[in-house]
Amino acid sequence: MSRDAVVVGAGLAGSLTAVYLARRGFGVRVLERRGDPRAPGVREEGRSINLGLSQRGIVALREVGLLERLAPLTVPMRGRVVHLADGTLRFQPYGLAEDQILHSVLRHDLNVALVDEAERLGVEFSWGHRVTAVDRAEPAVTTDDGTSHTADLVIGADGAFSAVRAHLGRGLRVDLHQEFLEWGYKELLIPVGDDGGPRTELRALHVWPGDDGLIVAHPNADGSLTATVFLPFDGEHGFAGLTEPERVRSFFARRFPDTLVLIPDVVEQFLAHPPASLVTVRTSPWHVSTDEGRGVVLIGDAAHAVYPFFGQGMNAAFEDCSVLDRCLAAHPHDLPRALAEFEGSRRPHTDVLAELSKRNFVELRDKLRSPLFTARKKVDLALHRVFPNAWVPLYTLITHTTVPYGEALARARRQDRVLGGVTAALTGAALAGLTRRSRNKGRWS
Repeated sequence: MSRDAVVVGAGLAGSLTAVYLARRGFGVRVLERRGDPRAPGVREEGRSINLGLSQRGIVALREVGLLERLAPLTVPMRGRVVHLADGTLRFQPYGLAEDQILHSVLRHDLNVALVDEAERLGVEFSWGHRVTAVDRAEPAVTTDDGTSHTADLVIGADGAFSAVRAHLGRGLRVDLHQEFLEWGYKELLIPVGDDGGPRTELRALHVWPGDDGLIVAHPNADGSLTATVFLPFDGEHGFAGLTEPERVRSFFARRFPDTLVLIPDVVEQFLAHPPASLVTVRTSPWHVSTDEGRGVVLIGDAAHAVYPFFGQGMNAAFEDCSVLDRCLAAHPHDLPRALAEFEGSRRPHTDVLAELSKRNFVELRDKLRSPLFTARKKVDLALHRVFPNAWVPLYTLITHTTVPYGEALARARRQDRVLGGVTAALTGAALAGLTRRSRNKGRWS
């Protein structure tokens, strides 16, 4: 049976969805309000947080046959390099197994590869067209040139501020939770050195933690690193207060001193662009269906935008694409059932991811400097080494497996309770031993 699909949004989720649909035999048209990312100069105009490809995204790219082709564009990251204010560097491995690593990739490069693959499969892209209306009954979307695009399946993959989501919910009882972080971000480039080589360790994620500022840097295939500086919007040491060159230089010298060496023009870069916002979005429902067996569904950030601090935004969106494809395969002649199954299997877990991403912001900002936190991480990895199947740290479950997010959190909480009980028992035994020795010493003195 020949079916048509319209995908709104040609970003990562939209272009990968188009690839999956084309492979399943859909005729696919993608509508995008921005220009073609392959046009000259588009890469330099972008402002986005670099990406760490983990297991969920890897599985999706492998399913569509793109993983090996993308390998030359990625850089493996085997752990975090934590930059402390005194200049000390501390390495924290991501895992124990050889494949428990992340792969850094530029958003632009990945997006271009996905668009190219979709076009190779016959997908039609329409650039520079903004959605102005969504008709749930058809379903159809109307663009700003007055054209109506009707299809059996309409997919809203148009990001955290989704036009499809806004139009889809009109007249319906829709739950929408949108929360902005009080911090924003800017991108900085750590260029290659004068010798053409990287200025710091390339095969790691670099983190500068702090309660008044945070920097995260991903390596690039050319030896540079893309650094994202997170700061509060307000306050003397926030974006609002750092508007003069000397104040910016003084702040970085005090808070992130080694960045003045790694980024010679850090002041100029910092002042060149306005800060961007960070938002988390949860909504319900994700889909509507018609009596005739057609439907509209949200995917990726349009359905569940999260803060970037667990590195799962893109990976969760790619997993959406994979799960939706499996639902369509399971119900090839029942599109409403496929969409309902997709939402039912994904939404509870992406809600959990939103909370985990908020929590990981505090971990990156505050806890990485703590010896106690570092020790706990080492205990987690040690237990995982001894009991590789019975004990798996939360970070490993989220990043290096495809265990659903909610199940991963529930398992980690069970492990925390066990570890807490063991710690309490050991502490009690140690105190009892000290008490006995003290009594014996008093008896024989």
